[in-house]
Amino acid sequence: MSVTIYHNPRCSKSRQTLQLLRDRGVEPIIIDYLSTPPSFDDLSEILNRLKIEPRDLMRKQEPEYREAGLDDPGLSREQLIRGMVENPKIIERPIVVAGDKAALGRPPENVLSIL
Repeated sequence: MSVTIYHNPRCSKSRQTLQLLRDRGVEPIIIDYLSTPPSFDDLSEILNRLKIEPRDLMRKQEPEYREAGLDDPGLSREQLIRGMVENPKIIERPIVVAGDKAALGRPPENVLSIL
């Protein structure tokens, strides 16, 4: 089974999650999502696999969240996903995708449930 981690090497939770995967013998595909953001379709599918809505995957404390107007409660799901694609810094991390499942590594042990 292929495992992918949407990773930010400067984030301690992301580094811990990557190490946890490696400790379990899993060498994931690593996507530095800040330099290679997921596409609209990929992010939409990740949200479906996580079974959450876009705002649940947003780092609302980041200045870009307000600057991009993503705090507007009237925005549609599609507008919010486009906002995350255009401003990847606001995407919560790390996200691990394994097969047809996904988990947010907060805490890192969350990802064990999908392996």
